[in-house]
Amino acid sequence: MNKITTLFNIQYPIIQGGMIWASGWKLASAVSNAGGLGLIGSGSMYPDVLREHIQKCKEATQEPFGVNIPMLYPNLDEIIEIILQEEVKIVFTSAGNPKKYTSYLKEKGITVVHVVSSLKFALKAQTAGVDAVVVEGFEAGGHNGRDETTTLALIPMVKENIQIPIIAAGGIATGNAMYAVMALGADGVQVGSRFVASEEASSHIDFKKMIVDAKEGDTHLTLKELAPVRLLKNKFYDDVQEVYKNGATVEKLKELLGRARAKRGMFEGDLVEGELEIGQVSGLIHDIKPAKSIIEDMIKDFNETNNNMKNISL
Repeated sequence: MNKITTLFNIQYPIIQGGMIWASGWKLASAVSNAGGLGLIGSGSMYPDVLREHIQKCKEATQEPFGVNIPMLYPNLDEIIEIILQEEVKIVFTSAGNPKKYTSYLKEKGITVVHVVSSLKFALKAQTAGVDAVVVEGFEAGGHNGRDETTTLALIPMVKENIQIPIIAAGGIATGNAMYAVMALGADGVQVGSRFVASEEASSHIDFKKMIVDAKEGDTHLTLKELAPVRLLKNKFYDDVQEVYKNGATVEKLKELLGRARAKRGMFEGDLVEGELEIGQVSGLIHDIKPAKSIIEDMIKDFNETNNNMKNISL
């Protein structure tokens, strides 16, 4: 029995990332209805908007779904209260200390998972009492780890040192990648970039098309002085690099970034001045399709890879 499907009572050990400006109720419910675990990304939602998305998701699916909460969220207490009021049973926390709310949420009967980018933080999350960890390599899109440890290296390192279930993330958009990380010790996968380029994602269609057109090398991890983030290269990215050439300071980078730059790019479709967060695996994404088809393709690919590996001997 798979630890992740058992933990969440789902059909497949595939979790949709709670990406900002992409992961609304339509995507979360579609993933859950297709046998994975859908997550609503609260990081780009005001509290009342989050409540609306939770309620609509409950209407759209009878299957389990969860909410992703960045721990740096300014309205964190209000967000937690909404999750309790709406009886959400699964919470993924990220970008902060898992100690802050894990015990409280678990006392309320909620399954808690924390996203980490290093062995050090995986151990801290386990000590905090989380039910599982998402272990994310630096191939991933959006905000990322400072150590730049790849998924291939990170998963076995974490597996060697913790006892709780591991969900691999970063660079996973296909069934054979899912097979590979599970061979390394992961119990399931979290998929972000592939679901951004889905029909149900709330990200702008022009951003989705840019992901489909992306090639190897079109993303880069930058802005480490603020919070490391992997971006598609565009004019805004070029402006960031120009600031670095002229002696970047935290103040100069903050001034350039401004406010709502990610919303401008990913949600409103400004491909020139917007912040376009996506993973390296965008070079393998060639179409925009329904979330159900994405999951079906991954499972088909996984099973074919499994059969092919049985014929390989050394």
